[in-house]
Amino acid sequence: MTQDERRIYLIRALLSEEVQYRDMEIPTDIQQQKRLLRALFNVRMPKLVSQEFLTVQDAYLQEATRQKGITNIAELTPVQDGIYLWQGDITTLRCGAIVNAANSQMLGCFCPNHGCIDNAIHTYAGVQLRAACAELMERQGHKEETGRAKLTLAFNLPCDYVIHTVGPIVGYRLTSRDRALLASCYRSCLELAEQNNIRSVAFCCISTGEFHFPNYKAAEIAVHTVKEYKEQTHSKIEVIFNVFKDIDFQIYRELLTAD
Repeated sequence: MTQDERRIYLIRALLSEEVQYRDMEIPTDIQQQKRLLRALFNVRMPKLVSQEFLTVQDAYLQEATRQKGITNIAELTPVQDGIYLWQGDITTLRCGAIVNAANSQMLGCFCPNHGCIDNAIHTYAGVQLRAACAELMERQGHKEETGRAKLTLAFNLPCDYVIHTVGPIVGYRLTSRDRALLASCYRSCLELAEQNNIRSVAFCCISTGEFHFPNYKAAEIAVHTVKEYKEQTHSKIEVIFNVFKDIDFQIYRELLTAD
């Protein structure tokens, strides 16, 4: 199968799962096809799927990521001992684990083609990730608490694992509780990684998007918490601060080169 053939197969398979989608026309434009496929991935509930579907999906997603370009942690230069700053698409990073800024349902973002990191990670990991998260949450029996962390395989992503954490949602003003919960996110992710012998972790900018945590304050907490953890535990874990926006790159560069 070519990549185009895989995409059409996946769209048809996903459309056929739901009665209301079965008569939908598949666009001829490739970019529109890609948007439709992502949207269908985004809204699909966790449920059984055929092995044939998984085989085609896995080949499609892995090739899509290869075409975007994979960055290996070994190619990066640390800005401090064991600490890196990298601007790029976290779904293309090959390392031990990437951190997903999840919501309390822990099932990914169901908004079609939404720009959040939760949506991107679930899209390029494949339908297996939502199913794995659903299984975790069913065993837990309640929504995920803010500041905690959960571990899953990464499936079709180039990293080995995904660590899911729910950051605080900031209201009309930033509180000391918000700060403490964000610090807990970083500590929980690091502790979970070490418990599972994961040697490198890439952090996104937790809570700074839809959850409205001020970017500079969030970066200060992230850098301080990671450095404090490494100093207190003598951990050798490698940490990548992954940013997407230019403003966040400037903030982290300032904080990491200040001392």
